[in-house]
Amino acid sequence: MTTAENNTAVAPERKKVIFSGIQPTGVMTLGNYLGAIKNWVTLQEEYNCIYSIVNMHAITVRQDPAALRKNTMEAFALLLACGVDPEKCICFIQSHVRTHAELTWVLSCFTQFGELSRMTQFKDKSAKHPDNINVGLFTYPVLMAADILLYQADLVPVGADQKQHLELSRDIAGRFNSLFSNTFKMPDPYIPKLGARIMSLQEPDKKMSKSDENVNAFISILDKPETIVKKFKRAVTDSETEVVFREGKDGINNLMTIYSTITGDSYEKIANDFAGKGYGDFKTAVGEVVAEHLRPVRENFDRYVNDKAYLKECYQKGAERALMISSRTLEKVYKKVGFLPNK
Repeated sequence: MTTAENNTAVAPERKKVIFSGIQPTGVMTLGNYLGAIKNWVTLQEEYNCIYSIVNMHAITVRQDPAALRKNTMEAFALLLACGVDPEKCICFIQSHVRTHAELTWVLSCFTQFGELSRMTQFKDKSAKHPDNINVGLFTYPVLMAADILLYQADLVPVGADQKQHLELSRDIAGRFNSLFSNTFKMPDPYIPKLGARIMSLQEPDKKMSKSDENVNAFISILDKPETIVKKFKRAVTDSETEVVFREGKDGINNLMTIYSTITGDSYEKIANDFAGKGYGDFKTAVGEVVAEHLRPVRENFDRYVNDKAYLKECYQKGAERALMISSRTLEKVYKKVGFLPNK
């Protein structure tokens, strides 16, 4: 190649950075998987992805220490079992990277009390845990902002219930940038077209939740195949018999969303395939598709969770890479606010 040709060569386009985290609070549901983790696996092929087990967020609610350690390890194993590849992305445990806590303090000094008091999740969780309305519960959106801004994330996969927190992250970043010049990248939401919000099988107007007292309302991704099929057979639908996606059919709409997200079939194709078959056949088909889709996840999980040495190697390497990247942002922030360097 000549010098002239070399000078006109187009540099490869920079991959955008994505950050996302999940709490290690026990059972991971089908909603967590289809709404988040399944997308994480796809996104790692196209973006520079940074994924975290956000165990620092988990302690806003009282945790048994031994259970939290166990759940954190199992959550990490489950990410790998779902297809998150530590060779293709950075995957780490939040408390292993000190910059998250350090940046949170600085950002809390640039966050207004009124902004945090308007967070709907604080109001919801305070109502659920009236005996433990702690400061961490109030300020954890600042920790979430630090999680995102540390890595100069371009995009953050969020469900509808997290958009408010991302907007706060943007507000904090904008305020800091206006005071101290451009420091943080302004993150945008990444909302998948399908599977962004999987609803309860028993109350399809509510989001699927692992804290639901009715075990038939949610699917654990480690449930046995027969359990999965049984729960779908018990799913609440409506008094009609037509499998079609339309307003007023929350239960069927939810089942069609699940089936479509896994199979890739359009709602129109699903409606045609199950025309005249009724809800019983459709619910069984959804259960069987889900059970088969999750089979390798269950098998991989059993393998990973019993290999503690490999899991430790992966999360330690992930933490080292995360610290290297996030330290650059933290050093820049410390300099701009006027902290004296120690080197």
